[in-house]
Amino acid sequence: MSTIKVIEGDYNIGSANFALVVSRFNSFIVDHLVDGAVTALKKHGVMEKDITIIKAPGAYELPLVTKRVIATGNYDAVVALGAVIRGGTPHFEYVAGECVKGLSQVGLHSGVPVAFGVLTVDTIEQAIERAGSKAGNKGAEAAMSAIETLSVLRKLDA
Repeated sequence: MSTIKVIEGDYNIGSANFALVVSRFNSFIVDHLVDGAVTALKKHGVMEKDITIIKAPGAYELPLVTKRVIATGNYDAVVALGAVIRGGTPHFEYVAGECVKGLSQVGLHSGVPVAFGVLTVDTIEQAIERAGSKAGNKGAEAAMSAIETLSVLRKLDA
């Protein structure tokens, strides 16, 4: 019999407050990500009263807004949701890159789980596929990641 100890997250977190920090830009896609995230959270026992949606102008602003949301001390985890769709200029690389780096830094510095649910796609069709059609709903997947990460962190702190 092995004596190796394994600590891993699950989806039984008890009480927790979640912030969905959401980009308003590309809302025709992002609204579906929000719906998926809310449905996933509720499916796993999170009460509506424990979910807050905070809207940022775009994906570039998500890290700053997320940092401020975490600074309130009111949330156990954040799900960042947005959609950056490639165009004909280098704008995509700048926005997507800074969004990813910024959200990562906020999570690492705060110790609060920040789940990445920002689509970075080449086409509108790819965005639609990832917002609830062929490729599932990446908002729901990000919410599940937030739950599991919060769970494993709580187990490590216990």
